[in-house]
Parts: sequence; structure tokens; C-alpha cells
Amino acid sequence: MGCRVMLAPHRGWIIPGLDRRLAAASAVVSAAPPVRLYAAAAKPANKSSKKTKQEETKKKQVPRRRPLMTKPVDDVYLTWHYERPSYEVEKAVGMLKKFQELDFTYPRQFVYINVFLDMALQKKKKVEPFTSTVLIPHRFSDQTNKVLVFTENEQEAEIARENGAAVVGGVELIKWILEDEIQVDSYIAVPEIMPKLIPLRGKLKRKYPNTKRNSLGHDIPKMLQFYRDGLEYAVQDECVIKTRIARLDMPTEQIIANLKTVINDICTFKPLTYGPFVQRLVIRSSTSEGLLLHLDGLLPQVEKVEEKEEDAEGDEEKRVLESAST
Repeated sequence: MGCRVMLAPHRGWIIPGLDRRLAAASAVVSAAPPVRLYAAAAKPANKSSKKTKQEETKKKQVPRRRPLMTKPVDDVYLTWHYERPSYEVEKAVGMLKKFQELDFTYPRQFVYINVFLDMALQKKKKVEPFTSTVLIPHRFSDQTNKVLVFTENEQEAEIARENGAAVVGGVELIKWILEDEIQVDSYIAVPEIMPKLIPLRGKLKRKYPNTKRNSLGHDIPKMLQFYRDGLEYAVQDECVIKTRIARLDMPTEQIIANLKTVINDICTFKPLTYGPFVQRLVIRSSTSEGLLLHLDGLLPQVEKVEEKEEDAEGDEEKRVLESAST
């Protein structure tokens, strides 16, 4: 009986069923998910943890600032290492006059003050920015302010013209004011015409005639003198007043008197019981640096009611003791 010899498949031979197995294997491979050639993105960290880390690093990196020294010892020094010096008002005015002599600048230049205010009241309330006019004791300018007078009475109109009013009229002026054809420094009026001036309230704003600002009344000559010769100032940047108060060639006493008059008028816009209204006061001339002033003696003082009450109680006790002894 002959033997069958199984020969190994030669190149090019096809084993039965091999093609089906290869096709199945390729299908399995194609169905498998693709291989990622890069790493997955990391999950974002919590924002709160990042913030806390940043705050901690900031706290650690804050350098310790050396406290400022009060007075320099030498004539030459670094100004940012020392507190800003402050001066009595008499000394400051004398220094401004000396600066003018040393710099050979114009002797009749203006003197200015910058007043920094504390506008806060109780809780979240604050003083609203305001505009005011004050009659200073010593005039320093030859120019007078232009004042418009609202009246429909011919006799009052004639009085206004005689006392130096720049413009006098009634309702016919409203159109010209709204169209900016008439521009003056101040507006005053008599009470009878006020209902007809309501269209100007939004245009004039703080310059709208008002009894509190002494721009509404029947005493036309007095109101005209006040607004023609008065010094007008306004709050800028919510808490700063910048205004001129004198000329540098005026006597020191007159400059100080004008300064005190303006400061006293400013302090009327906030009750003294809320604390000092003026925080800082700087004086300068047109060509000089600003000098910080001591506020002692320049601000109105709050009367100590408690001390007065105690004195009154003490006087009553003395009277009772005297009456009991007699």
C-alpha cells in the first residue's frame, strides 16, 4: 500500500480557506479604534486653587517699604524718602514771593489754591459737586463778571442797567440762551418771572437762579454787586477745587484774608459734625511749585457743645450750693 506524502505549500500555492481567514482578520483590524499618536490634554485645574496660589505668591513678593522720614538732615536729599513738608500760611506766602524774586518772573502773577475735599457723609451718601460765588475782601482783578438779569418790569430793568448788568430782558432771551447766542458768567432773576424760565433749568444747571445762591430776589443792586465782583469756584474731578485768590504783589495779610474767606465759604457745604471738609490745602503761584499748608487756624472749628453743657451744669450746682448756704 502506497504512502501519501504531504508537501509544504510552495510559493504561489493557495491553501484552502486561507483567503477567508485573511479577509476576516483585515476586517477586525479595520474595526479597531485608531491608535492615538499624542497624549490626551490634561484637565483644567480649579480656578479657585489658581487664584489662591497667585494671591499667596503676590503676598510673598510684596516688598516691605521703609517708612518715610520726617526731616532731611542735609541740604541735598532724595525727596521720595521723606514726607512732604507743610508750612504755615504766612511762611508759604513769603516763600512764593522769594521764588518770584529768585526766578525773575512776573511780579503780578496770580496766586492759586488747590483744595482737596472729603465729600463723604453718613453711610454711602456724599456731598454733591457744587459751584459757589464768594465776595472776597480784597479784589485782585480789574475785570468784572458779566451778569444777566431776568425781569419783565421796566423799572427793575432800568435799575439793573444802571448797576452794571450786561444783559437785561425777559422771556425773549430764552431762545438766544438755548442757542448759545448769549453767554454770561452769572444769571439773576426776580421771583415773578421764574415760572417762565423752566425751559432753561437743564441748560443753566447750577447757574439757574436760586435763593440759596443769592441769585433770586428783588434787591437787584445787591445781587449785581455780589455776582459782578464775586469770585466763582467749582468742584472738579468730584473732590478738588482749583481757583485763584490773589496776586503775588499784594500784601501778605490781604492774600491770607482772601484765602480764609474762600475756605470758610467752602466749609459751609458740609456740616462740621461730619468732620473736617478740607483734607489738604496747597498754595502756589503761576510759576512756582505747590506748597502744602498747615490747616490749623484756617478751618472753622466745631463748638464743643458737651463742654458748654458741663459748664452750665457746674454753674447750676454752684447756685444750688450758694442758695443752700444762705
